[in-house]
Amino acid sequence: MYIIKVKGVAKIPDYVQLRDDKFTLLAYFRLDRPEKSLDRIGLQDKTEYIMNLAKDLPFGQILKLDF
Repeated sequence: MYIIKVKGVAKIPDYVQLRDDKFTLLAYFRLDRPEKSLDRIGLQDKTEYIMNLAKDLPFGQILKLDF
């Protein structure tokens, strides 16, 4: 699984994308509201870990997650 932080512009907020190994989009959520999207894909127990990575991740950089 991969995580990417996308920079918002003007009134559009910053977002986080989670993608699988084939780079298919699994989740797309705002940095301030991850719970619903992570619950939907079964990663509610990893929310804190994912959000800590996302906060420190530079915009546009792809990071591989190993669970």
